Amino acid sequence: MDNRPEKSSDISQVTDNPWQSLRQFTSARIALGRAGNSIPTDEMLAFQLDHAKARDAVHRPLNIEQLVAQLCAKGTITNHTPCLPLVVNSKVSDRLIYLQRPDLGRQLDDVSMQKLINHRDSSKNSYDLSIVIADGLSSVAIQNHAAAVIERLISLLANDPKYSWTLAPITIVKQGRVACGDDVGECYKAKISLILIGERPGLTSPDSMGLYITWYPARGTQDSRRNCISNIRPEGLSYNKACEKAHYLLTESLQQQVSGVYLKDRSDHSDEYNLENNAPTHFLTSKK
Repeated sequence: MDNRPEKSSDISQVTDNPWQSLRQFTSARIALGRAGNSIPTDEMLAFQLDHAKARDAVHRPLNIEQLVAQLCAKGTITNHTPCLPLVVNSKVSDRLIYLQRPDLGRQLDDVSMQKLINHRDSSKNSYDLSIVIADGLSSVAIQNHAAAVIERLISLLANDPKYSWTLAPITIVKQGRVACGDDVGECYKAKISLILIGERPGLTSPDSMGLYITWYPARGTQDSRRNCISNIRPEGLSYNKACEKAHYLLTESLQQQVSGVYLKDRSDHSDEYNLENNAPTHFLTSKK
């Protein structure tokens, strides 16, 4: 016969942390509480699940056929790009090499370079913008977000009252890193390269996508010449906001013929800064 006292169902086994109210402001793992000398079991299990999602995002291969189908299903994309998306490869042979040799993921292989050059020569077109997609460190991010973001961005470019943008074919790079967009842009002789890439997964963000803009892309371009828009996903920077920022940077890049450290994102502060004479116009210095 078991004479142990029954556990009271209304007695919590978890000691709450006094900072618990702050959890509403962040997805960071703060104020988890404790059970004895350890964190609560449900918090440990949630951590392990998020860790597994992050690992899966890195190692899961990008479904190229599905991505191409997603892009081709968007009328805005097909109507404003010269042909179907082109698929090329970096110098990486497999995922293990991709993780061990970042340098190989930054360049297209010779066959892919020649493929894009041949397309450029046959089309005899000049391009303002080359849009590139690379799986990066999160194929999940690209699979979930790339097509929707490109559709919104091309819609903004198509309705740009200032410029008539000419777009190169959308190019998908297998096992690519950010700098592979330079090779693609150079092959097309595009004025600007824009690459969407899966970012390194966090424990609460396995599907975060980044976007990089480079003026006059060429192999060997320094990272200081890039503008980055990060954490594009529904729980982070929204599609619309990301595309508005990208459109602003693209138009400014085309106008000023610069990017990176020479091009500042003032899309959120247009009322506080006069871009024509670089004069601050906030309330302390403006004259009325």
